[in-house]
This record gives sequence, C-alpha cells and structure tokens, in this order.
Amino acid sequence: MKKVSVVVAALLSLSAQAFFAPALARPLQCVPYARAQSGIGIHGNAATWWDQAEGTYKRGSSPEAGAVLVFKSTAAMPYGHVAMIREVVDARHVLLDHANWSRPGLVERSALAEDVSEAGDWSNVRVWYGPSRALGSRQNPTFGFIYNGSPHETATLATAQDDGSPNKAG
Repeated sequence: MKKVSVVVAALLSLSAQAFFAPALARPLQCVPYARAQSGIGIHGNAATWWDQAEGTYKRGSSPEAGAVLVFKSTAAMPYGHVAMIREVVDARHVLLDHANWSRPGLVERSALAEDVSEAGDWSNVRVWYGPSRALGSRQNPTFGFIYNGSPHETATLATAQDDGSPNKAG
C-alpha cells in the first residue's frame, strides 16, 4: 500500500508541476516582430514577403524609416529575414530593429546595417552581429524594402502633392 501512495504522490506532484509551471516560450522570430513593429500585414517565411507584397504594398530600393528590409533565402538563412528600418543614417547605413539575428529570440534595436552592393541599391548588406560586436563579415542578399502603405495610397498621395494647384494651407 505504501508503494501505491508513493506512486500516487509522485504522479500528483508531476501533474501539479505541469499545470502550474509556466509554458516554455518559443524564441521570438523576425517575422512576427517585423509585422508588429512596421504594421505591414504579411505572414509566412521572411523570404516570401517580397512576392507577397506585390500589388499590396509599395516596394523599392531606397531605405525609409518604418520600411521593412527583406533578405533573400540563403544557406545561412533558409527562410530569409526581415528587419524594420528604425532610422536612415546616410545613403549606405541604416539602423534596424529586428529579432532573431545575433541569437535565437533576441530583439535588437538600432542595429547598424551597411549597404555593400556595388550599385548602391541595398541588394547586398552587412548587419551588426552582437557576439562579434561589429558588422558581420557575411554579405546578405536582399530583395529590397517594403513600405507601409499600399501602392494606390502612395500614388494618390503623390498626385495630390504634385497636381500643380496652389498650396491651400499656406
């Protein structure tokens, strides 16, 4: 009888631990982080964002604060990567906010990224890598930037600003 009560007590203890123990959180990935920070409502692997954005969001090769830089799939990053532009420093440098780059689940804010493409079109970048405390040595190919705003909204805004009529506010 004592053996049964020991087993029952052990089972009760294990079930209590399972019930009351906090769930192990999965590391934060770049996609949900970039989506939450930028407001760009795209889902799926980071490398699919560029094609998914076509016709829904404006895309381009110039960095803007709030835009998302989309990295291509590579052997080192089979699912690609996405990072939001926090600030444009100059023509070849931006500060990124992103997750899951320097280590699983880590959110990095104001991480430096450098355009190392020959054409200056942000098609290849180096990104700050925390463990080395420097820009990473690896060059990372990118598709470009997705801007928060539909192509229709952007075209309407450009037309409204450049319609030749006098500025009514001033």
